[in-house]
Amino acid sequence: MQRGIVILDFGSQYNQLIGRRVREMGVYSEIVPYYTSVEEIKAKNPFGIILSGGPSSVNVVGAHLISKEIFELGIPILGICYGMQLTAHLLGGVVTKGIKAEYGKADLEIVKTCSLLAGVKEKSIVWMSHFDEVKDVPNGFAIAAKSGAIAAMANEDKKIYCVQFHPEVSHTEEGNKILQNFVLEICRAEKNWELTNYIDRTVAEIKEKVGDQRVILGLSGGVDSSVAAVLIHKAIGDQLTCIFVDTGLLRKDEAQKVMENYGAHFHMNIKHIDASERFLTKLSGIDDPEQKRKIIGNEFVAVFNDEAHKIKGAKFLAQGTIYPDVIESQSVKGPSAVIKSHHNVGGLPEEMELELLEPLRELFKDEVRKVGEELGIPHHLVYRHPFPGPGLGIRVLGAVDAEKVRILQEADDIFIEELYKNDLYEKVSQAFVVLLPVKSVGVMGDERTYEYTAVVRSANTIDFMTATWSKLPYDFLENVSNRIINEVRGINRVAYDISSKPPATIEWE
Repeated sequence: MQRGIVILDFGSQYNQLIGRRVREMGVYSEIVPYYTSVEEIKAKNPFGIILSGGPSSVNVVGAHLISKEIFELGIPILGICYGMQLTAHLLGGVVTKGIKAEYGKADLEIVKTCSLLAGVKEKSIVWMSHFDEVKDVPNGFAIAAKSGAIAAMANEDKKIYCVQFHPEVSHTEEGNKILQNFVLEICRAEKNWELTNYIDRTVAEIKEKVGDQRVILGLSGGVDSSVAAVLIHKAIGDQLTCIFVDTGLLRKDEAQKVMENYGAHFHMNIKHIDASERFLTKLSGIDDPEQKRKIIGNEFVAVFNDEAHKIKGAKFLAQGTIYPDVIESQSVKGPSAVIKSHHNVGGLPEEMELELLEPLRELFKDEVRKVGEELGIPHHLVYRHPFPGPGLGIRVLGAVDAEKVRILQEADDIFIEELYKNDLYEKVSQAFVVLLPVKSVGVMGDERTYEYTAVVRSANTIDFMTATWSKLPYDFLENVSNRIINEVRGINRVAYDISSKPPATIEWE
């Protein structure tokens, strides 16, 4: 078991960011639910424990609480936001609703130095997101910083430190310094996380686990499944068979590119299944987005299942599961309204009786990309934007047919091409075109047209839980609009989506 920093998840939207910040220091981090037992935490023998933020209040019925024993383990602890309020609440301090909420940037002033804030500027900007605040600190704690309210407290003897702000976000000016003080100086954590070593270790583990058995992997062309495929192929070569299902709802020329990039270049064994007619037939006349998702997901499983059964002697099913998928599967955020089902296609039938092989399940997305480059996958492939499992089936709004898919593929290809050409692609997080089920009157030459409206969408985000619309240059947008209208038969009007998430979502369906 790898030692590291254990992060207790209380439902903060920044949990993954905390984990990534620790790993960027070269130290392994692991995110576990807040209700993980003290015995389990002790068994992990962590260098330190971080109590994350969360949306709850310690003063409500059903609040996310932990055992006070955790503070008696002799392991350094850092409480962040809710983690600070929880620490105060459990150890005899007082937590109340603040006179006013603090959301966004705030001025931090250090009032008493401590190991956590060593070397941090006396005054700096931090990022707040809370309504409750610590009114009185517990016995043994000193107030270390203020922002109007108490912003940091420390018990140096027990190595328990708490901050009301979020040091993990980029808006906190001295955030990295604070986290480094905790992880490297207070916890004395061993630098034990390096991706090159990860590749060598994982390749050896795959060889040992698989032996001379065969492995099946569903290759989508996306970052996760592609990196998983290349990593497994490095370990076992032709014992791996990839199944690439062309749903007819992919980007323009996607099937050809996948076969060239991974079949020809990496010499991988890939079965290309063109099931586009099958998918489009099932979707005919269906305009409800959830129904479309279910149809696409069920059909994908059926096609994959059919093809997988043709591969004799397969014992393992490989998947591009990454660490955020693992974290989200044990999320503690509590009940919430279902906005839409997940973009990724659902699980495979149990009757396949295959053992799972998930070589990326310890990695965050940015780490997966770095592993991909280490494996020799071209930069532009590992830094592709996310693409939803249902594909263009949820970017053609309303009923889907082959002609609408063709129109959208052409428009989307122009937008992405222009982003690359203008060095903007990697400056935005996700960009695509949506085709609306709306026609409007236009004029081309001397003729009246009555064609579809396309919407260009581009968003910037750190974790995809919140996002802002990309402030792309006007002349760039004008050029994209002109190209789409002039080159794509079927579109005569282009709009730009300037909605942020929330209240909108990044995808339209």
